[in-house]
Amino acid sequence: MAPITLHLRSEDKPLEHRSALTPTTVRKLLENGFIVNVERSPIRIFEDKEFEDVGANLMPTSSWREAPKDHFIIGLKELPTGDFNLIHTHIQFAHCYKGQEGWETVLGRFAKGGGTLYDLEFLEDPPGRRVAAFGYHAGFVGTALAIMNFAWQLKYGGKTPMPGKHFYKNERDLIKEVQAELEIGIAKNNGKNPRVLVIGALGRSGKGSLDLCRSVGIPDENLLEWDLPDTKKGGPFVEIRDSDEIFINCIYLDKKIPKFVTEDFLRDGDRRLSVVCDVSCDTTNQNNPIPFCNKPTSFDSPTIQLHEFSNPPLSYITIDHLPSLLPREASEKFSEALLPSLLALENKSRSPIWLNAEKLFKEKVKELEKAEAL
Repeated sequence: MAPITLHLRSEDKPLEHRSALTPTTVRKLLENGFIVNVERSPIRIFEDKEFEDVGANLMPTSSWREAPKDHFIIGLKELPTGDFNLIHTHIQFAHCYKGQEGWETVLGRFAKGGGTLYDLEFLEDPPGRRVAAFGYHAGFVGTALAIMNFAWQLKYGGKTPMPGKHFYKNERDLIKEVQAELEIGIAKNNGKNPRVLVIGALGRSGKGSLDLCRSVGIPDENLLEWDLPDTKKGGPFVEIRDSDEIFINCIYLDKKIPKFVTEDFLRDGDRRLSVVCDVSCDTTNQNNPIPFCNKPTSFDSPTIQLHEFSNPPLSYITIDHLPSLLPREASEKFSEALLPSLLALENKSRSPIWLNAEKLFKEKVKELEKAEAL
């Protein structure tokens, strides 16, 4: 049997510094008989030479389109748009299985080209738990930005948006900056730490959010940890509006649920809420429980201000690749978790993880065909 070839593509999304494979996992794949081709990348956190030093073959940027059809193309974020169809098997986050805007176009390129999508968001072990996820660092980074934005708004009265952020070399540097900004915010907030409500506190993202809060010194009595039992009664929730300055949404949205908070609801009551970070980032999902968080933000422009609201000001963060602010640590953790599944590609016809991923892809293609027939 010929060895499996993985082709790591260079990411096209601006400021996406993460990598699905790291030099560490590439070395382990090579030790297990895989061939690994790595595209040169001008933005990846790992230098090209780091991959070359462990034995990977360096390839030109964006050369995946010319790769042999039996090569597995692996990456993280969306493929570049274009009128060419997809013939390969791709392992990536495609954001097209939950009715997101443009899902028909994304999925249609696979269907028309005869390619296959193994969506990393839905790569699950037999008990139904995702084999690898960036959730922890998404919650960690999103909450860091939310706290810095809280302090920024206190400092400048919401008159100017928080400036863009560049990626950090490690968690220590990020925590140090958040602590410095938080100290300024506390001084402007009559010596009080912000209150933070995290919904989805028991999941990966929620754990990352709470760890960040504690790392920068926010006491437990200022943290409200909610999960499914706390939201079962249905929103909108007064606690979001009136009790906490910062709201972090970390839920996994897979069905329609009552709204957590709406603009109409915010207009009533004694609002304390000033910052929303939607870590889940379902901006185009029709079931979005925070309907005013409906536009994406970016590291260049992290926040969107709701100008109707003042005293306190109100803004939100909806960055869909938050972990890229800590690209090296996030990539190492994700890739290490993904490695056992990648090694199972040699026997994917007997691997429940890959069999279920392919079954789900075919089901989604059938949904597409039905939608196109209407």
